[in-house]
Amino acid sequence: MNIHEYQAKQLLAKFGVPVSKGIACKTADEAGKAYTDLGVPLGVVKAQIHAGGRGKAGGVKLVRSADEAHKVAANLLGKALVTHQTGPEGRVVKTIYVEAGSDIEREMYLAIVMDRGAQAPVIIAAKEGGVDIEELAEHRPEAIARHRVHPVKGVQAFQLRALCKHLGLHGEQAKAGGKLIAALVQAFMALDCSLAEINPLIVTTQGEVKALDAKMSFDDNALFRHKDVLELRDVNEEDPKEVEAKKFDLNYIALTGNIACLVNGAGLAMATMDVIQLKGGMPANFLDVGGGANKTQVTNAFKILLSDANVKGILVNIFGGIMKCDTIAEGVIAAAKEVKLTIPLVVRLEGTNVDLGRKLLQESGLNIQAASSLDDAAEKIVKAIKA
Repeated sequence: MNIHEYQAKQLLAKFGVPVSKGIACKTADEAGKAYTDLGVPLGVVKAQIHAGGRGKAGGVKLVRSADEAHKVAANLLGKALVTHQTGPEGRVVKTIYVEAGSDIEREMYLAIVMDRGAQAPVIIAAKEGGVDIEELAEHRPEAIARHRVHPVKGVQAFQLRALCKHLGLHGEQAKAGGKLIAALVQAFMALDCSLAEINPLIVTTQGEVKALDAKMSFDDNALFRHKDVLELRDVNEEDPKEVEAKKFDLNYIALTGNIACLVNGAGLAMATMDVIQLKGGMPANFLDVGGGANKTQVTNAFKILLSDANVKGILVNIFGGIMKCDTIAEGVIAAAKEVKLTIPLVVRLEGTNVDLGRKLLQESGLNIQAASSLDDAAEKIVKAIKA
């Protein structure tokens, strides 16, 4: 789960990460009042969307009066902001963050990510901030410092010193930087984050070290431990199909192809998408109904798949272990009848109650193509949508 910048800063501030004062606003009038309430000569009006590149897209503006803050906010609110991370459709701005401006001396990069290879959180730091960290890693890998955080002991003092040295922080700035990094690690661990990023981390002309921007993502599987964090979820920033899928405990991720997939098991779902592409098609989604899905879940899964206007065909690939093939068949039949299915549907069933499942499909009176293997299923659905 992702949250907005202003929410991330509120959380980080609780752990001792220095941030600028700011006020979240829903209207242009609130933005103008926020500037006045901050009582600063320079303010920053920031569009709040779950995507990077807002500055280049015109979503971050400096303002020097309440009227100017009002005008900038009015131009952003309700409009789609298109960045390199949103896609051409952009994201509609529904919240504005008015923040006190900072006198920036220089910018740096700091983040903590969960690294599966290291089997632990890893701190990433670069002396250059406000840049595309992936591009920097590719062309100048020596510019990035990486330190593995011990899962139990946490970040060590020698690591903090090394990181501050890499960032070019000395004296009092190094002390402040060390405290900030330690606080970021504490927040990351305590809140079960998958990412906590500060880009840029800045040094001001007054010598302060603080977070000018903040991005946080959380492990969905740990959110039951953090009800306060879960309340920060903004479903307006998520794909409506993914939001609907979560209501029925379905694991769904929208993609850009035109062949919808309904599979049980994450590994089998990944293999199914690979084989579809191998046969010349493009998967429209990842959908894992899990090992214990019922008829209702399968029916709703079908409705979610068909809500994607790009879908031209559906491939159902089930290996019945805990999940019974007849349950899937009943769900497929119910969904196809309810939505009056008109696009090609290929079903491959194997495992528990497979004969009963196939019989149900054959006797349903629906136009369903049966497949004997995954290869066969992928070939049939690709051929069907091209016919």
